[in-house]
Amino acid sequence: MTTPEPTTQTTHAPPPGAERDHVAIDVASQTAEALARQPLVNGLVSAAVIVTALYFGRDLLMPLALAVLVGFVLDPLVSWFKRRGLPRALAVCIVMFTTLALLAGSAFFIFGQLRQLGGNLPVYEQNITRKLRSFGDMMRQPGVLDQYSRVVTKVEREIDQAQRAATPPKPAAERPTRVEIVGQSVRPAERVGRWIDGFATPVVMVGIVIVFVFLILLDKGDLRDRALRLLDSNLHRTTDALDEAARRVSKYLGMQLIVNATYGIPMALGLLLIGVPGALVWGVLAAVLRFVPYVGPIIGAVFPVTLAFAVDPGWNMVLWTLALIVTLEVVSNNIIEPWLYGTSTGLSTLSLILAAMFWTAIWGPIGLILSTPITVVLLVLGHHLPQLRFLEVLLGSERALDEPTRLHQRLLAGDVEEAVDLAIQHADAESPRHFYDTVGLDALRLATNAHGTVATAEHRHRVISGMDQLIDEMRDQYPPPPGLPVRVACLGGRWAVDALAADMAAHTLALEGIGSRVVQVGLMSSDHFAQLDLQDVEVVVLCYFTPDPTTLARYFVRRLRRHWPDVRIILAAWNHHPHPPETDVMQAVGADALVTSLDELLAQAHARLTSAEEAPYAPAPLPDNEPDRLRALHGSGLLEPALRRRLDTLAKRAADAFDCSTAWVSLVDEQWQISQGDASMAVRPTPGAPAPTTARALSLCGHVIAQGATLVVPDASRDARFAANPALRERGVRFYAGAPLRTREGLTLGTLCLLDAHPRTLSPRDVMLLENMADEVMRTARQHRKERDARPEGAAPPLARGS
Repeated sequence: MTTPEPTTQTTHAPPPGAERDHVAIDVASQTAEALARQPLVNGLVSAAVIVTALYFGRDLLMPLALAVLVGFVLDPLVSWFKRRGLPRALAVCIVMFTTLALLAGSAFFIFGQLRQLGGNLPVYEQNITRKLRSFGDMMRQPGVLDQYSRVVTKVEREIDQAQRAATPPKPAAERPTRVEIVGQSVRPAERVGRWIDGFATPVVMVGIVIVFVFLILLDKGDLRDRALRLLDSNLHRTTDALDEAARRVSKYLGMQLIVNATYGIPMALGLLLIGVPGALVWGVLAAVLRFVPYVGPIIGAVFPVTLAFAVDPGWNMVLWTLALIVTLEVVSNNIIEPWLYGTSTGLSTLSLILAAMFWTAIWGPIGLILSTPITVVLLVLGHHLPQLRFLEVLLGSERALDEPTRLHQRLLAGDVEEAVDLAIQHADAESPRHFYDTVGLDALRLATNAHGTVATAEHRHRVISGMDQLIDEMRDQYPPPPGLPVRVACLGGRWAVDALAADMAAHTLALEGIGSRVVQVGLMSSDHFAQLDLQDVEVVVLCYFTPDPTTLARYFVRRLRRHWPDVRIILAAWNHHPHPPETDVMQAVGADALVTSLDELLAQAHARLTSAEEAPYAPAPLPDNEPDRLRALHGSGLLEPALRRRLDTLAKRAADAFDCSTAWVSLVDEQWQISQGDASMAVRPTPGAPAPTTARALSLCGHVIAQGATLVVPDASRDARFAANPALRERGVRFYAGAPLRTREGLTLGTLCLLDAHPRTLSPRDVMLLENMADEVMRTARQHRKERDARPEGAAPPLARGS
């Protein structure tokens, strides 16, 4: 019998220094967490300090804020007087004196009306007493409620008696003793002092506001310079913030004034017809009180209703007054305010309510009046200044997440049902093509950029499987026309997101009438390529989300060319932002075209299927009002040679503002595009007659004429409509943006257009600026026509400014 040897367990000691490394890692992670919490702590402390300063400094800050608000209202009047040649100090004095005189006159008028109403108070008191007595008699009549009340009272009495019977009586010493507190008499001097304090406080505040308003209007430029210096070091960004804040607040106050007037005037007229005494006073009071959010309209309605109750022995006047107020509220809140306000503030409804509560708690009723303008200013500052960007998220009416980010988040969370709802809602509002191009592909770009960094395997699986289900739902919801011959094959280059993009591209092409299907790609082997099903396929769309697909796509294209030499290949590089020219990428890959969006893909696919050569140029169609437009063009005076120098100056100004190589003021007649203003000819010695420059069939301005709206072509060489345009190729034009020159009747006579040899794009603000400059061209033409008509016959025209 052998004795088993005892088993021993071997333990491995940690290598020297390993424990220290773990400790160092823990310390580093704790330090990183503490640093991550530091900005939040700093923000909370800063917010607490600011709120404390606002509360304890309200006696100084409230008059200053009110003065700034009044300054926004009065500054346009000061600017109007200043444009008429008055010095700013004199203009400020005139505006302040006129404003104070109007306020004083209104106060005397209201005081006189209220004094007149006071003489009839005994009559009103009798009516009120009579109505209250009749109302009390009616309430005292027996009814169902009285029976229930008697039953409840009897039950309460029984319960009270039972409790007293069960509780032993207290000794006399413990019974409560009734004590009556007699107030100390107030001396007359103290009463007068309290009255003076209550009266002096608002008077002093009004005086401080008047002084602040005068100083703000008098030295507006210096105050603006100090604000620019304090807010941010970026002069351009801060200037935009202050300009937009002033514009939004001024627009809000102007629209509020119009809304209040459209409420107060009908209120006064209606009360006058009903017969309520002091109708004009209550109309003015209702208009003024509507400047106070939420509470003001209620207070403004109480006075006329109460007076109608007191004046009329019956109930007709009260009912008519209530009907008038309700009707005006419904019309004002649902028709007038949405029509006039629009998006003038950009604030969400929740932020308006929270701001009203916050500023009322800090500054009282004055804070309620100032809540909306202050919140508008904070929103604009948050939009322009990076350090205050959180204010835009908290206060703005726009969504906190854009649509691609929302879709990506829903997929990350595994909420495929909501992701499908988002997709269908967008597709119903726009189109499936628009959803795929602006939301679907962008969501896949976000997933691609997060791949290998913050995305886990589970995240990637949720996005891919969820997007696959979403595309299937989109195909069921928006089926393509049946029976289309398959002419395009869409292939995903390497990853699963590439295959999803190929599926989106195939669905989009099929919805546009181009038969297409997705071809699954497996191993990159010769046998696999030989087995690809590309029968009757004319165009292959090769999809990649890799930022630089040159190496991968070159190998793929070479294999495709070897097996199917007649197939035209479009490289769809959805996440590609090339620094070199795109033609170098196309040549390196060997593709026939390079696209980065579904719109470009659709245009290139149409072009490749239409002709085996390069894409044909699409001439602009003629608008329906072409005869009227031509008559307006020849009668507008825009074709006069004397106007060329002014238009050259405006074109030069546009080219400098947008940093483009050139800009034109172009007019389009029956067959030609005519250059009437040229940035490169801003110093031409003689005006000369305008000469045709481009045939209308080759003119991009003709497309602006046809659609009557601004046209922006970021890169003409990648736009199938214009890629083969010989006029653009001859001039080397890659970028084009044209804003229409419209008459007051809405007829488009030409364009103010920007041209550049390099691809670029314009932001919405840039487009708005270009359209405003086009309107300036038309104002210049109208002014020139007025000067021409007012000039004596035979007199020489004056020299153009800027010549």
